[in-house]
Amino acid sequence: MAQTPTRREFLKATAACGAMCVVGAGCGRRAELVTPLPLVSPGCRRSKVRVAKLYMGRPQAHWPTPKLDIQAEVRRYEGELERMHKDLSDVEFAVSELVTSEDQARALKAKLQDVDGILAIHLSMGIMGMLREVLGAGRPTVLFAAPYSGHEWTQFGALRQQPQGALLECVLTSDLGEIPTAVRPFRAIHHLREARILNVTTRNFDGYAAAVKQKFGTEIIRLDRDRVLEAYKAVRDDQAAAEAKRWMDQAEAVVEPSRDEIVKSCKLALAFQRLLDDENATCITVDCYGSMWRRLPAYPCIGHARLNSMGLSGVCESDLQSVMTQLVLQGLSGKPGFVSDPTMDLAAKSIILAHCMGTPKMDGPQGQAAPYRLRTIMERQEGAVCQVKMRIGQEVTQAELIGTDLMLYFTGRIIDTPDLPRGCRTKIKVKVDGNAEKLWQNWSHGLHRVTCYGDVTRDLGRFCRFKTVQLVNEA
Repeated sequence: MAQTPTRREFLKATAACGAMCVVGAGCGRRAELVTPLPLVSPGCRRSKVRVAKLYMGRPQAHWPTPKLDIQAEVRRYEGELERMHKDLSDVEFAVSELVTSEDQARALKAKLQDVDGILAIHLSMGIMGMLREVLGAGRPTVLFAAPYSGHEWTQFGALRQQPQGALLECVLTSDLGEIPTAVRPFRAIHHLREARILNVTTRNFDGYAAAVKQKFGTEIIRLDRDRVLEAYKAVRDDQAAAEAKRWMDQAEAVVEPSRDEIVKSCKLALAFQRLLDDENATCITVDCYGSMWRRLPAYPCIGHARLNSMGLSGVCESDLQSVMTQLVLQGLSGKPGFVSDPTMDLAAKSIILAHCMGTPKMDGPQGQAAPYRLRTIMERQEGAVCQVKMRIGQEVTQAELIGTDLMLYFTGRIIDTPDLPRGCRTKIKVKVDGNAEKLWQNWSHGLHRVTCYGDVTRDLGRFCRFKTVQLVNEA
């Protein structure tokens, strides 16, 4: 077992090695920590997002010019979309049409019923009648309008306030690279509908499961202890030992946990993947501090971190609200979440977000892994977890879906990764965008929040609008 480094040694090693857990990075580690799974996209293993792509315009309209060749304009956009194929690799354009009249838009309504969302691209003046017909299909719709498309943008705001425009969002920009952002809320909607969550607990969650099934289509399945033990026993000892060696070799240090504890944790981690594969599921959560405490061969923390790094999801403590939040954020960003127990530091206008279960690949399954140490759970002084050093300077979004109709959130930037023998192992200090005083004054609905890399405020807002969820900035 590696010797415990001093704080100075750890920080020096971190600076030298960087994201040492990936091939060719940092100190020359050769092995990948985990291999990303062949998923449709992070968080989804079943099917592609179905999108209707509608180009809307009239020949010889005054704006952008009566000389506009509408067919050529469609080809120009198609070329741009082809160059964006990596960002849209999980998208199936189930409908792709040029719409030039209200009658044509009306005739498309039946085809639009089976899509996750509609991407409407504004080509010229004269589209309001077509747009109203498309909105009549009752599907989430994002309208992309570049400058000079027409004067209709002056009506979009008012339309959104009307019942007919309740499912309309608009992207008004000259940056064609913003087109893939229009698909993000559709992706989150699709992922939730396709998701199957395995909940290892004896507690009753039937009411919540029924509510999220009705609202989002998400299925939550109870998994009993015997099923987990069966999967655990099916993992060969040599497989568990090899997995443990990877985690130990890639760690900056193995501090408290014994090799035996890490091997048991990795055997449980491999069992989790087997269970998700058997159930065609996307997420597992374990009632580790409740009905499953000390009733499994190991704590689930490394198993959760491993799944998160592979592109699936593992979430702490059978916290189903945090599970649903992570799935939303993963659908919007392609990145996992970090469930936390926060504490305030108003001297720095900050909040410290802490939990013992850290995920190395917070940039997503194809991203670099952050440095980590293997530690015990702080408050239990047992088990094995990843103490992850996240990236200072990184923008982050924190959120929690409360019930099915309220989403709390705030944003900020990581300014420190405290390494103190207090609180949980993995900690980030986030300077709050907005008012840190208001954040604690407005705080409600329990402790946990889920953090993901990036400011996903706009995407979150569109998702919430489409799913009739109230979005509240806590700061």
